Amino acid sequence: MAVIDVFNGDADGLCALVQLRSANPQDSVLVTGVKRDINLLDKVTAQAGDIVTVLDVSLDKNRDGLNAALQAGAEVTYVDHHFAGDIPEHANLTVNINPASDVCTSLLVNGMLKGQFAEWAIVGAFGDNLRNSAMAVAKTLELSDEELQQLENLGIYLNYNGYGASIEDLHFPPAELYRRIAPFASPRQFMKEAAETFSQLEEGYNNDMRAAAQLPAVHADEVSAVFILPDERWARRVSGVYSNDLANDFPDRAHAVLTEKNNGNYLVSIRAPLNNKRGADEFCRQFPTGGGRAAAAGINDLPVTSLNTFVERFQEFYRSLSN
Repeated sequence: MAVIDVFNGDADGLCALVQLRSANPQDSVLVTGVKRDINLLDKVTAQAGDIVTVLDVSLDKNRDGLNAALQAGAEVTYVDHHFAGDIPEHANLTVNINPASDVCTSLLVNGMLKGQFAEWAIVGAFGDNLRNSAMAVAKTLELSDEELQQLENLGIYLNYNGYGASIEDLHFPPAELYRRIAPFASPRQFMKEAAETFSQLEEGYNNDMRAAAQLPAVHADEVSAVFILPDERWARRVSGVYSNDLANDFPDRAHAVLTEKNNGNYLVSIRAPLNNKRGADEFCRQFPTGGGRAAAAGINDLPVTSLNTFVERFQEFYRSLSN
């Protein structure tokens, strides 16, 4: 029998798993990747009796892998907040899926564990740019403003580390980063006792964000804005957190951050307006490699020939939602 943990390589996936394994320590096989590597169950060859936990990746995108694991006789627990489609019914499948725009996987796990490791849930929510949700959980704890800011920063940095076209783009492979944070039941303890890891994330984030801030928008009005980042490692790393930053600075505007890929196409991060967190997943699913959730979604491979059409459709889509 094997214990297999399958999780998204961003802050939410990491923090969800840290909570679960802090409550129930296991020597598990880790299956993860860059944030956009979401077909993770395809990497799992499960056998009868295996215990598989899946965190923060869409069931709809992993349906074949899930069915294969269940047919092999594995027990699967699936916790997520992305679009799921039809959820199969199976005696070996336990599901906790909620696609609401103010929910993330770390918060769902926090509920399952009755707040046992709530600080990690707060970090995960901050990482997913769910600031109001993070603050709501924080109200149940006695945290100073400085401590809360530290948790927010950590969430942003963990999330930032997950972005890239490949593991080589990242400061830390997500499995390695998980192993570095997993020993700490408290994120504040991690930041104090693993200060070198934290500092590397913080420095990388600050450097990359300064570079992104120099780039002008290719389109911007009161409803939507589009930015294009170059095909460079720093740009691939910063694409998602830069999108979150723009959303926070302009909460009534939708944002698209496109990063040039080495095949000539674009990787796209979409953020719905913070004051109207709708439609990002719906818009992205119009494209063959698109998906995500209502507040934040993406397209893995937008053809360069579709750029003008994309910009026009993005403007029109969010203008229609604002009326």
